[in-house]
Amino acid sequence: MTKLITLPNFLSNLRKSWKSVAVFEHEIGLPSDLLVRTAFKVIADWVSNYRRLIGLTEEFDMCGPVEVMRMAKDIGVTPGQLRELVRKGPGSADLLKTMLVALHVDPKVIADLDPLVMRELKWLCITCSSKKRCAHELAKGTSAENFHEFCPNAMSLDELLDQKGQPSSQ
Repeated sequence: MTKLITLPNFLSNLRKSWKSVAVFEHEIGLPSDLLVRTAFKVIADWVSNYRRLIGLTEEFDMCGPVEVMRMAKDIGVTPGQLRELVRKGPGSADLLKTMLVALHVDPKVIADLDPLVMRELKWLCITCSSKKRCAHELAKGTSAENFHEFCPNAMSLDELLDQKGQPSSQ
């Protein structure tokens, strides 16, 4: 099971580094209130995401095996895959949409034309171990050239590009 960073540890680390933040603030000339508001927003976002993920996990854990089986069947996955989806949390396939857009492929068109293909693409994205690299490449604007190096969906994306009549950048 993945170990989550606890809020007390996070706040302790934040307090330890606050002196560094003050030095940084002075060096870049940010007003104190802006830096404090930004820090509190980051903390609040983290707490919200943490609570949402914990809430989803606890809610799922209250379901009986029959209900878990039914939910898994409804969305076309195994109960084990459903548990993994819940552990990953909502938004764990968000990079797929961004990657498709970077490749000039409309995610809605794929979802409408072939929902099974979209589900498989999402599943591989959710379970991908290269999310940091993917996010970095997307942010740099180099994902279309480099996705073959890290994306578990590379072959499927190439097929989509071929169907669209667009050469992939292998």
